[in-house]
Amino acid sequence: MTLERQSPQDIRVLLLENIHPDATAVLSKAGYQVETSDRAMAEAELLERLAQVDVLGIRSNTQLTASAFEAAPHLLAVGAFCIGTNQIDLSSAGAHGTAVFNAPFSNTRSVVELVLAEIIALQRGLTDKTRQMHEGIWDKSAKGSHEVRGRRLGIVGYGNIGSQLSVLAESLGMSVWFYDTADKLSLGNAKRCSSLEELLESVDIVTLHVDGRPGNKGMFGDAELSHMVPESIFLNLSRGFVVDHSALRRHIESGHLVGAAIDVFPNEPKRRGEPFVSELQGLPNVILTPHVGGSTEEAQQDIGRFVAGKLHDYLAAGSTSLSVNLPNLVLPAVAGEFRLTHVHANVPGVLAGVNSLFASHGMNIEGQYLGTRGDIGYVITDTPSDFPRDVVSALQEMSYTIRLRVL
Repeated sequence: MTLERQSPQDIRVLLLENIHPDATAVLSKAGYQVETSDRAMAEAELLERLAQVDVLGIRSNTQLTASAFEAAPHLLAVGAFCIGTNQIDLSSAGAHGTAVFNAPFSNTRSVVELVLAEIIALQRGLTDKTRQMHEGIWDKSAKGSHEVRGRRLGIVGYGNIGSQLSVLAESLGMSVWFYDTADKLSLGNAKRCSSLEELLESVDIVTLHVDGRPGNKGMFGDAELSHMVPESIFLNLSRGFVVDHSALRRHIESGHLVGAAIDVFPNEPKRRGEPFVSELQGLPNVILTPHVGGSTEEAQQDIGRFVAGKLHDYLAAGSTSLSVNLPNLVLPAVAGEFRLTHVHANVPGVLAGVNSLFASHGMNIEGQYLGTRGDIGYVITDTPSDFPRDVVSALQEMSYTIRLRVL
């Protein structure tokens, strides 16, 4: 563990996976060195690059394991330019004093709009209609074509996306049921279900919007699909590993389900143009999209600006607002004084030990902020004068210190 004290032009930022140019613009304007790539990196290449990187920006295809953080001694922060962070070992990030930020709200509207578009397309059988038209077949029949007004929508996962979907679906005249393991306040006239089974047996359309926690792996298989109302529709725009695609195919082929829309898959190509294979290919009235729920220009631009802004706030002022792994501290800007940020193990007596050290050197504290989160503590100290080298050295040598920075 070494002391980090860098001017902006000394901080090296690597942005992978074709992150929106606005992120580069925000970070470059702040003075950081920014390098970009339109692809994810294989582990060996990534580990080699991380040795010389201070800030890393990724999307969903880059895997940051414990080995990655071991190989990145200078890594101050990671920006996940997406909603999920299950591709990042957050425990290892915290243990190395690396802050992680994501964009929990930025693409919510884009995902919701795609869900509604797919529901309408499936209800009207548009996949078959357009295929027939391309084949020269004119079929003006209304058989199997329905309005969404009056349909019963079941939302599994009532977070940012699920709750906004709930509101917009009601505005289209749908009735909404939802199920969430957490106690969530229903919006509008949405009805909360006490169990997943209750929801599945109550609705015509089921859509999944759960997060990427390991406990959700395989949560939706043959048993859950069997509980769904006959001739209903299924959608998954959350995580690929939550659904058993073999079971889903059987229920579509049997006619138990009359349509499905899938945007996420257990195994996805790493980059554009690579081959894609799925058990769901070739099925009628099934919409398959390449993980584009949040991929609108508006969403990607907002994500780029939002996450880059969070990274800059952390680098420049130590703010950890909305960090997913460090204690959340919203801080005022450094106003001429010196600021020290101290990531440490969350054990008793840290603040007392730090302040005792300052007092023994006659240092006056103008402001101090402390937060804890699990095993990690984070304390910010503002002083009117620079921190003496022997004070910094003493802090570095403390057994509970993980990372120090002087701003």
